[in-house]
Amino acid sequence: MFLFNYRYRLKCIFKDRQMMFWTFLFPILLAILFNLAFSNLSSSDNFLKVNVAVVENAELDQNPAFTEALDGADDLFVVKYTTRAEADALLADNQIDGYIVFDPALNLVVNQSGLNQTIIRGFLDDFVQSSATITTIITANHAALHNGIIAGITSRSEYLKAVSASQSSPDSVVNYFYALIAMTCLYGGFLGVKEVVAIQADLSDVGARINLAPTNKLTVFLSSILAAATVQLLELIMLLAFLIGVLGISFGNQIGYIALTCVVGSLTGVTFGTCLGSIIKKGEGLKIGILIGSTMIMSFLAGMMSADIKYIVMTKAPILGYLNPANLITDSFYALYYYNTHTQFFTDILLLCGFTLFFSSVTYFVLRRQKYASL
Repeated sequence: MFLFNYRYRLKCIFKDRQMMFWTFLFPILLAILFNLAFSNLSSSDNFLKVNVAVVENAELDQNPAFTEALDGADDLFVVKYTTRAEADALLADNQIDGYIVFDPALNLVVNQSGLNQTIIRGFLDDFVQSSATITTIITANHAALHNGIIAGITSRSEYLKAVSASQSSPDSVVNYFYALIAMTCLYGGFLGVKEVVAIQADLSDVGARINLAPTNKLTVFLSSILAAATVQLLELIMLLAFLIGVLGISFGNQIGYIALTCVVGSLTGVTFGTCLGSIIKKGEGLKIGILIGSTMIMSFLAGMMSADIKYIVMTKAPILGYLNPANLITDSFYALYYYNTHTQFFTDILLLCGFTLFFSSVTYFVLRRQKYASL
């Protein structure tokens, strides 16, 4: 009876086109839209060199140190040597961010204020201050030219080094896709609601027949839940394959832990649906509406719409993060992608298992108390 009902429920789920759309095709469509929207988000933070022009005149020829310093900043500036008339034309056409001219002192000409103009001004201020320092030292001590003091002033050394906490670079974009997977897991609640409705005699004809049949209702329900979890896991695996193989989203190389997260996330989503379906006494429409609303709220707090929301929640009210299954699933994938240790990962998995056990217990105790005066 268990295997027969398991196969029967599998066929029913696969034939439900509306259900298959919301639990499988809808997340894939969202993933495509996310990829189109966020494909250039990481590259938008890359630094672009500042376009600057330098006016060639006699004063510039008398300051070879400035030309040398400007040439040494080739990782910061794209320099074009021009006449002043040409520099004015380039500035008017916004082809350069500003131009530098000795007239006779060092001057910067811009037509607007902004980050690039500030960078140019900072470079010029640094050069002027360094030149003044060198002039003062040489005036006070001519021997400074020979004992290396001047070289120490003009050199720039970095004493801080940015080191990643793992082999993977931090990437806020992947969090949107991890939150999408979390939403997909919780959308397994649609399947859970369907299975609960299917055994409730007052909500479906199938439920009436099941309650009249000489079979163990718990056995029928467990086989139905197993069928729902199987379908949800298959859909999740296909979604992961699409994200990795087609969209190129990174999940790390820990396949076993990724599979464990998929299994636990699927069970959490399906049992979340059975819990809502059992405690809400009204019709299937209300159950589905509450499921969608709660899932979207949890996905929102997990950062699916804005990564800043997830950061605010974890810094201002971290308890909400630990009470949110969507956030736990998102964190599980990100922990595998970014961290070298598994402390955070197993913390999230244990909490998800706790939620699964809680949802299952509530469903069991509610359904076992249901009695029907007549069918």
